[in-house]
Amino acid sequence: MKGIRQLADHLQISIGTVSRALNGKADVNPETRRRVLEAAEALGYVPNQSGRALRQGTTNTVGLIMTQGVNLGANNDNFFPGVIDGLQAVLARHGLDLVVLLCSSGEDPDAYLRRMVARRIVDALVVTATRTIDPRLDFLQKAGVPFVSLGRSQSGAGSPWIDLDFRGIALHSVERLVANGHRRIAVAAPTNDVHLGSIFMQGYTEALEAHGLPYDPEIVFLAETSEEGGYDVADRILHLENRPTAILLIAELMSVGLYRRLGEAGLRPGPDLAVIAERESPVGRFLLPRLTCFRVRLKELGVQLGETLLSTIPAFSPLYPDAPRRKIWPLELVEGESDPPISV
Repeated sequence: MKGIRQLADHLQISIGTVSRALNGKADVNPETRRRVLEAAEALGYVPNQSGRALRQGTTNTVGLIMTQGVNLGANNDNFFPGVIDGLQAVLARHGLDLVVLLCSSGEDPDAYLRRMVARRIVDALVVTATRTIDPRLDFLQKAGVPFVSLGRSQSGAGSPWIDLDFRGIALHSVERLVANGHRRIAVAAPTNDVHLGSIFMQGYTEALEAHGLPYDPEIVFLAETSEEGGYDVADRILHLENRPTAILLIAELMSVGLYRRLGEAGLRPGPDLAVIAERESPVGRFLLPRLTCFRVRLKELGVQLGETLLSTIPAFSPLYPDAPRRKIWPLELVEGESDPPISV
């Protein structure tokens, strides 16, 4: 492991220039900064973090900001552990740490974020559960805090984000169900104002229109994205006179409760109500019939978040010139047996 003097000797430039390049100073030539960063990584340069932090007011830490009850409910699965694994892999390349900043369900997420920024707990942020109008993004832009969001928003114009292709999921699902003969297709969307719900519904309504199908509010169900939410949706379907023959679920955990309630009524998921859910999860593997859903490559998603975040920070941006500032993340269809052709 090399110190700053050895790094300067190796590059045959002054210690001051190396220091300014490592710290992202604007007066350093971009080519010099690139050489310094690449050499630092190759030689295993380890800065004196305590002194560096005292001088610069930095923490060498990135925060992943989450909200209890939105990102983390009573019943959760493997989404964030997989994303965190990829995110940490990128940060570890540069000796940076990741901490999870968890806003309680009873606290205003905007106030929580402002408090974390004021305390200078982290140097940069990954923001999750973005809302359609999200003041957090505007605040971070004005404060000059580097960040990337997992999810789009109408706020934070020009800010970097990576988002799952919720519109594409809905379009593909409706097209698949229509091809199997379904015409009365229900949808279950979240009750909160997380923007992914709006994008999902946009895809659903576009797909109905493309296939000449009417939009019927009676079969649009707002529910909690949990097993309990799925149970409630199925119960409401059972009380309809004109039931749908298929349903799209915004969250795969909803399928567990939906299967349970249909079974209690003597109905079979699949033959009696075709089901497609948003994402593959470990829970879905144990459902019968096997759930048709979409696969997300979680670690790769986390890696992309990390690289996009670092590309916005001058000290690291030369290492990630090709990282996208905005990207719709694709999902892969996993065919199950829960969405068969309609029974005649």
